[in-house]
Parts: sequence; C-alpha cells; structure tokens
Amino acid sequence: MRLLAALSGGVDSAVAAALAVEAGHDVTAVHLALSAAPATLRTGSRGCCSKEDARDASRVADLLGIPFYVWDLADRFRADVVDDFVAEYAAGRTPNPCLRCNEKIKFAAVLDRALALGFDAVVTGHHARLAGGELRRSVDEAKDQSYVLAVLTPEQLAGTVLPLGGLTKAEVRTAAAARGFGVADKPDSHDICFIADGDTAGFLRDRLGPQPGPVVDALTGAVVGGHEGAYAYTVGQRRGLALTVPAADGRPRYVLSVEPVSRTVTVGPGEALDTTSVRATAALWLAPRALPLACEVQLRAHGAVHACVASKDGSGGWRLELATAARGVAPGQAAVLYEGDRVLASATIA
Repeated sequence: MRLLAALSGGVDSAVAAALAVEAGHDVTAVHLALSAAPATLRTGSRGCCSKEDARDASRVADLLGIPFYVWDLADRFRADVVDDFVAEYAAGRTPNPCLRCNEKIKFAAVLDRALALGFDAVVTGHHARLAGGELRRSVDEAKDQSYVLAVLTPEQLAGTVLPLGGLTKAEVRTAAAARGFGVADKPDSHDICFIADGDTAGFLRDRLGPQPGPVVDALTGAVVGGHEGAYAYTVGQRRGLALTVPAADGRPRYVLSVEPVSRTVTVGPGEALDTTSVRATAALWLAPRALPLACEVQLRAHGAVHACVASKDGSGGWRLELATAARGVAPGQAAVLYEGDRVLASATIA
C-alpha cells in the first residue's frame, strides 16, 4: 500500500511510521504546521505541533529513509479547532479540542488530501485498534484513544491504519529505542497546544472580552460571588471561583452549570454534580445497533465507563440512563458508546 504517515514529532507516530515501513509499504511522512507562529505553541511535555516537534519528526523520517514534507494547515486549524473552542465556551459548553483536531484536521483535511494525492490510507500513532473495519480500544487501557477517534466516520476509518493498538506504551518506547529514535523517551504531550501559557481563562478573555456576571448558590439562590466571564468556567470546576460568601457548612462548592445568556455561573456541593441521566445529540454510528440498547458509555477522555441503557429521546437524540452516577458531566463533551472494547457510536452531550 501507498501510505502517508502523519509524524507529530512524538514517539507514537514515529513507531507507527516505522512499523508501516517495515511491513513493506511505500511510506511518505508529513508533519502538520498548525500555527502561523509555531514558536508560540507549548513545547516538550506541555504541547505538540511546535518547531521542536517538526525537527523531531524530520529526524525520524531521515532515519527511516522516507520522504518528508510539512503541510501548512494553520488556517484550517484556526477555523476548525481554535475558533470552535472559543465559540463552544462562549455558548456555555466544554469542548475537547483534541477530539475536534482529530475529526477536522488529522482525519478530514489530511486524509482528504492524501487520497487526492493517490495515497491509499493515512498512518497515525493513536492507541486504538481497527479490527474487521471496527474501531476498538487499545490493549493499553491507560493510553487508549478510541474515545477521541469515535467521531470519525466509517469512511474515514477505512482510510486509516493504526499500528499501535496491540502495543502498550512501554512497548512503543522500547521499539523506538531499538530503532535509535531520539524521541524514545520524549514525554507525552498534554494540555492545549495553542494556549502557550496554560491560562485558558485569559485566552478566552482576550478573544471574548470581559462579560461580568453573578455566581449563584444553587441551594440558597443567593449571589455568592462575581466573575468577568462565564465562559471561563466549566461544569465540575472547583478552583478559581473567587467566592465572597462561604458555604454555611464550610464544604467546597463546584460549578454546577454555566448559563451564557444571563452570564450566570451556578455553584453547589459536589454531590449535586452526580447524575444518572444524560441527553446527547448528533449521534454518529460506527457499528449500528437498535435502540433501546444496554451497553457502556464513556463521558470524558480517560473518564470512567458506566453501564447504561441508551434510548431515543423526543428530539431525535439519545437518552442515556446510567447504572451508576457520573459526576461532572459537561455539555459539549462526547458520549461514546461501547460494547466491550468495540466502539459503537458517539454523540455530543447536551
């Protein structure tokens, strides 16, 4: 097969490309330039897609003896990931930018261009498996990324090769070291790559401006503080609330809801975050099943898995009734249905 290997500059994509080469495929490497000013992106273990990562990706391609290109997708990344991130927070939801990047950039823009250039598929270093055309969890549960890939269409999955799903992260690092890759011990990227200083609230404030409003106690209805933008808060948040009136029982309070129109942030005790009923919309089925359906659901990346019954609601979405309470379920995140290790479908928590 003629494959395009997406090299991020990390250890996972390096080993994925190496395995594709060693399997006898005709492999070309590409690194994605996702910022007009890559020096502003977080580096090391705090981000990805920086100038440092581009150099690491180029070195891996050299060691593998395969062609290496850089594709400038900065405009598309800004529109589909960064602008979406800001708009979702402004609407009172909590987005997952890595999920959106996979959906819109790595498996839409890149795959579409690869197929147009005559490649058969794109190789990535995601920790997930494709078996018989079905998306499944990685054997390494701690590193499994099937949740963030569940937004891909069956057609996109058909054009994807995931060589790492049968390996643990430790085995990937061992494989990288054995091949002389300098990224063998490179820390995993995390956090939001396009927020260089890690100040999400400040990033949003710079783009949305101050929008002051009240912080209200759910139990008493009293105003217990103020804020400069409801967009800076997310369901389940405990830190940074700047409350001026302490709780009567002295216990910590958490964000229970964010209402962008009235600019109201509602806070309350931790147990008020528990729910056994979740509504989700915009369902995408990878392995269609009839509803109602007894299955499992994951409500956050690397979050707990809950047994549930998924059924249709009156608006054409899902109603998920959980066997055990989930805490801090946030609108805007993905609800991914599983049957064992098999991904069935995804939807957006409403």
